[in-house]
Amino acid sequence: MKILITGSNGMLAQEVKKQLKDNNELICTDVEDLDITNEEQVMKYITDLKPEYIINCAAYTAVDKAEVAGEIVEKINAEGPANLAKAAEKVGATLVHISTDYVFGGNLSLDRDYSEDDKKEPVTVYGITKLHGEEKIEENCSKYYIFRTAWLYGKAGNNFVKTMTKLGQEREELNVVCDQHGSPTYAVDLASIIKQSIDKKIPYGVYHATNEGYTTWYDFTKEIFEQQKIECKVNPVTTEQYIKMMKITQAKRPLNSQLSKKKIEEQGIQIPEWKDGLKRYLREE
Repeated sequence: MKILITGSNGMLAQEVKKQLKDNNELICTDVEDLDITNEEQVMKYITDLKPEYIINCAAYTAVDKAEVAGEIVEKINAEGPANLAKAAEKVGATLVHISTDYVFGGNLSLDRDYSEDDKKEPVTVYGITKLHGEEKIEENCSKYYIFRTAWLYGKAGNNFVKTMTKLGQEREELNVVCDQHGSPTYAVDLASIIKQSIDKKIPYGVYHATNEGYTTWYDFTKEIFEQQKIECKVNPVTTEQYIKMMKITQAKRPLNSQLSKKKIEEQGIQIPEWKDGLKRYLREE
């Protein structure tokens, strides 16, 4: 198959390329090759290329910076996917797009997980623009997969696991937020979910795609240290306490990022547990 991958220098795209490299023709672009916010350029590029799949890994993901970055966030996270959706529809391609738990408000009771159809109440610029991207894909494309993920980490670039590992080796104790709940998601496993979905040709639509199981940043940090035998005391603090202690201003973080995987698992997609993902990441690193 001919597959176009946008945002190809990013953490997830690196893993998607590895998963799909066998028996497929991969065309990998980043902003210098294809500016997804340029509708005319996108339409020409894709109508000339005629890919069977377009996997959009391009996004503006700096949650705090997005609050003050201006129109570029909407351009990348909403107009870009709209342009890809229109071009995909024209050539009959399937669009695969990565979205986020931030499309929800994050205040759902912790005894519940978000299903795909729960009410969308984004409270950050990042979440609002990512929701706009989802809506524009649904409006302009009939063949699409939207995978909402959360707490993503991987081998390329910096991530929470690398940061905590470094700090844990340097300090005797750390304060880590304990009231945000979600699923740490290994980029390798998300790439596998994408590949499985393409191979199985599951029904088009929106799916939640994180590693299995839920935890907090506090317990995630403790697991990171335990698996590496790092001796560093971890103190649980609330989000409010952390912001006051660190004297920082940040976009609101969802307290509940628990995404139900029932819909995608019913399609036979295999999803590893988050501790298993962390174990493999640390071993491979």
